[in-house]
Amino acid sequence: MSTIAITGSASGIGAATRQRLQAAGHQLIGLDLRGADIDADLSTPAGRDEAGARLLERCSGRLDGVVLCAGLGPQVSDATKIVEVNYHGVVALLDALLPALQRGSDPAAVVVSSVASTQMAWEKNPLGSALEAGDTQRWHAALAAAGERAGHLAYAGSKNAVTVAVRRRVPAWAEAGVRLNTVAPGAVQTPLLQAGMADARYGKAIAEFLGPMGRRARPEEIAAAIAFLLGPDASYVHGAQLAIDGGVDAQTRPTAF
Repeated sequence: MSTIAITGSASGIGAATRQRLQAAGHQLIGLDLRGADIDADLSTPAGRDEAGARLLERCSGRLDGVVLCAGLGPQVSDATKIVEVNYHGVVALLDALLPALQRGSDPAAVVVSSVASTQMAWEKNPLGSALEAGDTQRWHAALAAAGERAGHLAYAGSKNAVTVAVRRRVPAWAEAGVRLNTVAPGAVQTPLLQAGMADARYGKAIAEFLGPMGRRARPEEIAAAIAFLLGPDASYVHGAQLAIDGGVDAQTRPTAF
């Protein structure tokens, strides 16, 4: 039986992933803002430190898998909080939990990014290099300059940056013996999506964001891909981003892959 930590476990993709992994016989440690085994706020440095410490305590310093699902959508009024959770909340826990994964059996981690990460080139991401450099003032200024589009920039920019952060870690994680991949969902029928569609600024665009398959994904479909990436059938998959988007990325960028 494997021990797997999962953030964002209380709803949406995280809840579906937890249910699937538990049904397969794994022991899950869920973390969310509320309603989880561990309640913690990933939007602050103190909250992230607490989350990492409590996860390590709960698993006794040994993990076989990590799934980082926690995230915020573009409709959140404080755009800086979107970046704090979607980027800093991920990279802080990746780094904090790597030693525990190294002690695990066939360890692997999966980060939930977004197809939005592919729609913004790294070179055109106003947040990317600032986040990598830890330059808070610069990425805050970029969000301020975006005005009414700050939420969109915060979401797409943080997802692009977190995918790059994962890929930057691939050599070191391979040396540590831990596989690390991302999934990039498109529109998924979750409470987060519902909140986005109810937003006056982004609701119409979110509601109309459908790929060639003409429907939204079910959370269980994303959970199935995550379970695959954690398992033995993906034993040579490392540093990949798996698009689960109904064809959105292929439709919008057919020659970029």
